[in-house]
Amino acid sequence: MAQTQQLAEFRFPARTDRLRPARQVVRDALQALGCGKEYIDHTVLAVDEATCNVIRHAYAGDENGEVILQVLTRGDALVIRLIDFAPPVDLATIKPRDLDDVRPGGLGTHIIREIMDKLEFVKPPRGAGNVLEMTRKLEA
Repeated sequence: MAQTQQLAEFRFPARTDRLRPARQVVRDALQALGCGKEYIDHTVLAVDEATCNVIRHAYAGDENGEVILQVLTRGDALVIRLIDFAPPVDLATIKPRDLDDVRPGGLGTHIIREIMDKLEFVKPPRGAGNVLEMTRKLEA
């Protein structure tokens, strides 16, 4: 199994006004790896969408919650982990909206799946509620 290396970690309150600094953490880590602008922009978009979903759905707007964003590499892959302390998510309820249903919002899971190569909920550490792990092959 490939070695995992942590590039960055950012712990922040589950509030939308903290998304900007979270995006910057991802951007800075990917720039330090030498990734191109398009790769960085797309990855940041996916992380932003996923983090919004954690805030909106896992915490249901409870601003007392916290999120831990981890940026890692594992072999030739980028791994982003979002750790929350909300109640465990019922995976059966996470369904993307039909793309034929044209209206604002609700396309975050589609966007994330288009950009990232793999998404999975992994076993959370003791005390955490959920860990979403998103993986994307690093640019050559």
